[in-house]
Amino acid sequence: MTPAIEVVDLHKSYGSFEAVRGVSFAVEPGEIFGLLGPNGAGKTTTVEILEGYRDRSAGEVRVLGRDPQQRDRHLQERVGIVLQSCGFYRRVTVREAVTHFAKVYPSPRDPEETIALVGLLEKANAQTKDLSGGQRRRLDLALALIGDPDLVFLDEPTTGFDPAARRTAWGVVRRLKELGKTVLLTTHYLDEAQELADRVAIVKDGRIVAEGPPDSLGPGSSRYRVSYISQGRRVEHQTDDPTELLHRLTSDAVARGERLEGLEVTRPTLEEVYLELTREADAA
Repeated sequence: MTPAIEVVDLHKSYGSFEAVRGVSFAVEPGEIFGLLGPNGAGKTTTVEILEGYRDRSAGEVRVLGRDPQQRDRHLQERVGIVLQSCGFYRRVTVREAVTHFAKVYPSPRDPEETIALVGLLEKANAQTKDLSGGQRRRLDLALALIGDPDLVFLDEPTTGFDPAARRTAWGVVRRLKELGKTVLLTTHYLDEAQELADRVAIVKDGRIVAEGPPDSLGPGSSRYRVSYISQGRRVEHQTDDPTELLHRLTSDAVARGERLEGLEVTRPTLEEVYLELTREADAA
């Protein structure tokens, strides 16, 4: 199957400064792929090249089988984009905005269905100036989806959301996957990437320092941590096989007539792996 996005040895330079230094990755159709990295890492430049907003200096890029640098209209019709910040006419209602954008595309989604998908049906007649920040971001998403795109770029889609609004937005992103859409997600919320992404790539100083499923990413991330409280302090073990270790620990505790208080079995979170990898990249 042809990848929805294919990037091979991508470079982007601004004079003597190289913002992207040999990035390569592929995103499969129907996949949610997270692109993560600190500010200045090169991820926004990479995404803008994929969206066709910025020219590359070197390398090969294919989006839905086409070169985005050519600004192909057919490709643009198949791609939806939610930028970090968007704007619209303040006195236009949600329904008017979505209906207006639908007229641009040859085969748009139904406007009412799209408004419902992003959770704005109760605000369909509200003017955009009266929407909350989270509701405006939902409108941004509706405008990106109205063309029924095959690929959706979500750039920091839940910035400024309260916890409840973020959870609602996560449900919308999951719905996109159920509809068979491919999603490229950039976010600073690592719990968001862990919750939503099938795979992630961590970018640091213009290079990818790790790539893979969030639960298996990074050095040591496949190891489990087993911890418990003993004599008022927490004891921690690391193991590839928690079953054998738990059997041994619990058997020893039973033999001593003790309880393993606060027993926990965990794996490193994506945030812990991210911090470890970016710290290693700084030290290299």
